[in-house]
Amino acid sequence: MELKDKVTVITGGASGIGKALAERFHAEGAAHVVVADLDGDGADAVAASVGGTGVRLDVGDEAAVKAVVEDTLTAHGRIDLFVSNAGYVAMGALETSNDMMNDMWDVHVMSHVYAARHVVPSMIANGGGYLLNTASAAGLLTQLGSMSYAVTKGAAVSLAEFLAITYGEKNIGVSVLCPQAVETNIIQNSPNIDADQETPGSAAGDGVLSAEALADTVIEALAAERFHVLPHPEVATYVKRKADDVDRWINGMQRFQQRLYTESGSSPADWLTA
Repeated sequence: MELKDKVTVITGGASGIGKALAERFHAEGAAHVVVADLDGDGADAVAASVGGTGVRLDVGDEAAVKAVVEDTLTAHGRIDLFVSNAGYVAMGALETSNDMMNDMWDVHVMSHVYAARHVVPSMIANGGGYLLNTASAAGLLTQLGSMSYAVTKGAAVSLAEFLAITYGEKNIGVSVLCPQAVETNIIQNSPNIDADQETPGSAAGDGVLSAEALADTVIEALAAERFHVLPHPEVATYVKRKADDVDRWINGMQRFQQRLYTESGSSPADWLTA
């Protein structure tokens, strides 16, 4: 898929990955970029910089997602690419509250369902379209220290697989973005993170990419219509190792967790009483 003359919608577009994608899509000649974010002022600012439309959006609100789709279709006649990108992280293992699990599920899984549910019919009617869903390398592997993030990002990858298989014959392309560490403000904007439990090193071992460098990979993957978008190519090797011998992979991840938490003197297994 090429971005030139395409109408695109990006959620989580006020900062980080979403902002970088909005700017890059504009540079690639997109016809229009709708920037949606819970931070409405931030969305407006990014949209203004690319000549697009800013929208305040809670991606966990299906009616609000539907309204963004309908408003964009009314204004521009089509949506060629919908980037479902909003997300956040919260640390915790079995002590994670049900409310946190449900909130994370809404943002990381149901938001993708809502977007696809309301945009795919119009894409099919227009002859085709494309979905780019942001998950994480955690969705292919796991996330040390965050049960809610690991579980919901895994579900996001599974959902993207289902959509690709189910609607591919209708000319709906699907890619799932699975980076490791990226220079964004996801930590600062994420609720319920205990500084003593925060583990930025768990995803940063292969380097911390700029959001702009990640956008380069996204453009390449969309052009090739690759399902897995892996800004950190090492992730493909880790996924293969996991598939080849899952028991060995789990043992290795247990050792990695032990090393990672040695300096803090605690591990996720100790957080039950936190």
